Amino acid sequence: MKLLSDLLYDARILEVRGTTHVAVEHIALDSRKVQPLGLFVAVPGATVDGHDYIDTAIASGATCVVCERMPENTPDHVTVVQVKSSAAALGHIASAFHDHPSKDMKVVAVTGTNGKTTTVSLLHQLFRLLDRKVGMLGTVENRIVDRVVPATHTTPDALNLQALLREMADEGCTHVFMEASSHAIVQERIAGTSFTGAVFTNISHDHLDYHGDFNGYIQAKKQLFDRLPASAFALVNADDTHAEDMVADTKAKAVTMAIQGVADERARLVENQISGLVLHLDGQELYSQLVGGFNASNLLAVYVVAKQLGTDPIHTLTQMSLLQPPAGRFERVPARDGITAIVDYAHTPDALDNVLRTIAHVRSGGEKVITVVGCGGDRDTAKRPVMALSAVKGSDRVILTSDNPRSEDPNAILRDMEAGLDPIDRRKCLSIVDRREAIRTAAALAEPGDVVLVAGKGHETYQEIHGERHPFDDREELKSAFQPTA
Repeated sequence: MKLLSDLLYDARILEVRGTTHVAVEHIALDSRKVQPLGLFVAVPGATVDGHDYIDTAIASGATCVVCERMPENTPDHVTVVQVKSSAAALGHIASAFHDHPSKDMKVVAVTGTNGKTTTVSLLHQLFRLLDRKVGMLGTVENRIVDRVVPATHTTPDALNLQALLREMADEGCTHVFMEASSHAIVQERIAGTSFTGAVFTNISHDHLDYHGDFNGYIQAKKQLFDRLPASAFALVNADDTHAEDMVADTKAKAVTMAIQGVADERARLVENQISGLVLHLDGQELYSQLVGGFNASNLLAVYVVAKQLGTDPIHTLTQMSLLQPPAGRFERVPARDGITAIVDYAHTPDALDNVLRTIAHVRSGGEKVITVVGCGGDRDTAKRPVMALSAVKGSDRVILTSDNPRSEDPNAILRDMEAGLDPIDRRKCLSIVDRREAIRTAAALAEPGDVVLVAGKGHETYQEIHGERHPFDDREELKSAFQPTA
């Protein structure tokens, strides 16, 4: 239980109606989850506006309401607090309700179009190997030390985020590594969280349906660095042309890293094979089971973050050789006849380019690359033709198929992808709506030595069709496609 007055610091209050000397036992963002002696925070959203449910929340027992627009009539016993931004206030209120858990730990956020999940997962693995109690918040899963907590979003909403951080602090975690999506940043889901550092991996075409244009997407990512305190570090990938933009206005200590360019922290990719890579950094050589130049950048980021957090460099590098790639990230699946089968989460043109370039670098010569790829429904339509073109340019055969069509007609999504191809490119392509059939077709086309890549869904274990999720795992489907039939 907390007093409302103790929760409102940093909430940017405009007006108060009623007393703030009132007990708060619960906080709700959803009016259906309001409990007696509860605080309801009315947040305007893209499709639902919490202000429309203030009366419902009060009827369910809310004795306090935080909002951006004052309601006309509320009962005398209900305190109403008007703030500049309900979403931002929610983060600070939730943090205070849970006794500011991020202040008890070193929290590092990772943002970027690609590499967030891998970098966060590797940092969690590394710090466990270094015998630290550590938390992780990511797309695939959340972890409190070694306990898995299922993830529903790349970054949880502010209420769940602060509750998870409190659990981590109570479990004795000293460090937390979390993904920070562009949506989460602009929606203020990370408001109220104290960061020790932040990492920028890269930025490319994604989520333009939400952010409007590429500059809007850049500015969304940049907000994370703009808000860092002077005591934090801001690590940016100087191989990306937008690295300087990210730290242009930050108060934090800016640190650059690069594989190709000039930077404060550099690494050189010595070997890159299907079995792993060798990286030269800080005068030492690191062998890793991860594959590809993009993973070289991820590993460099992990090393520099550990260094910024005060770990011993040699001990860190020793433990880094044991790191495993996260699920669905360039994950090899058993196949037949010397065929290499790979599942990867690549769902943006840049990510797909990276994976296909990696395959091109490690292939020995005449093998074919057969790629299965689709695009999600109800999402950025502009990237669909670009995804198809990326697949065709890096592959010998391409099968365009469904990803998560959601509420859209999958045939319409395929037509959008096909629009990016000229008649010559189309000769390489098949369009098969059924994803299972597409994967089986790719396996049937493969010959000894070939590489089959199934891209887009990675770790996901479902396919969303007409708003319903059906069990579907690319890894299991690909494995099954290569098993001999009786």
